[in-house]
Amino acid sequence: MGRYTVEAWYYSPFPHPYNQLDSLYICEYCLKYMRKPKFYLKHCSGECPHRCPPGNEIYRENNISVYELDGKDHRVYCQNLCLLAKLFLDHKTLYYDVDPFYFYVITEVDEEGAHIVGYFSKEKVSAEEYNLACILTFPQYQKCGYGKFIISLSYELSKREGKPGSPEKPLSDLGKISYRSYWTHVLLTLFAEQKGDENIQIKDISLMTGIKTEDIISTLQSLNMIRFWKGQHVVFVMQDFLKKYMSEQKRKKKKLRLCDGKYLSWVPHAERKKGGAGSGGVGAGGSD
Repeated sequence: MGRYTVEAWYYSPFPHPYNQLDSLYICEYCLKYMRKPKFYLKHCSGECPHRCPPGNEIYRENNISVYELDGKDHRVYCQNLCLLAKLFLDHKTLYYDVDPFYFYVITEVDEEGAHIVGYFSKEKVSAEEYNLACILTFPQYQKCGYGKFIISLSYELSKREGKPGSPEKPLSDLGKISYRSYWTHVLLTLFAEQKGDENIQIKDISLMTGIKTEDIISTLQSLNMIRFWKGQHVVFVMQDFLKKYMSEQKRKKKKLRLCDGKYLSWVPHAERKKGGAGSGGVGAGGSD
């Protein structure tokens, strides 16, 4: 996959005969999968015209670029992405029915092109107001801070929509840790920026952060920073704890990699004028 040889963690239902092979060769730009290295090299050296994912680029900050894809318009690419992701996700069940989802592909850009780092998917219509269905950072890019970036991007979209969201439940154990860490950072940073005499309500925090009220309440409860007074939840900010947390964040050599809204060029789908259909996929899934 690109310049990396990546060991798979789980089974993925690639079609026969690809599911019988010890190794697959995958183009990191169009996600076409191949059986033999000679076909892979031929594909990458001239046959593949792509140097980035299909869809619309919605975010560019330095060498990080994000593309939004409609599963219906880019069906083959998104199906290939799901099959590839299943190699590293134990619980994933979506492979071929990609039409009801948007996909957000995160890439690192250099002079060769936009190299896929990870992605998240999101239901076009979610009765539960989920803002993220599936999330993955590929193994070769893990421990680089992209997980928090992807989570923060999903909430930046929620803020643009004016609809607080939450990840699809139930979360995995690792997902719970990642989200609780993100929610904690966002809330404590927000409190640190507030003036002492400001009276901020949980519903206001939800609109400001894009985080649903139940996730805010559960996070504050874990921090022992919430009280129930006169029939409602009241935030109880412990200034000493807050100062200690912010001081620790400043001392960290590795800063959190988060989405910066000023680099996001995206309009909620509900606000877009109805236009023509999007472009199709980028090509066939497999090749000899």
